[in-house]
Amino acid sequence: MVSLNRIVAVAMVHGPAQALTELSTLDLDHHRVHSVRAHLLDLQGKHDEARDEYEKAAKRTLNAPEQRYLTSRSRRPR
Repeated sequence: MVSLNRIVAVAMVHGPAQALTELSTLDLDHHRVHSVRAHLLDLQGKHDEARDEYEKAAKRTLNAPEQRYLTSRSRRPR
């Protein structure tokens, strides 16, 4: 997950659009990838797309507390 950490750093320095571009190069179907994508989309104001990504992330994790958190993020009013 070093790549995800780097992408989060890119978002902090260059913004979510650049980070999303770099995230799109990862060929992983992992809940953390979906979670990071959701957060970046939220930062861009693309809340409907973010909600879909949070839902995908929640479905892919086996960790119950993490699943509850991701589900709550997907249901958060915008």
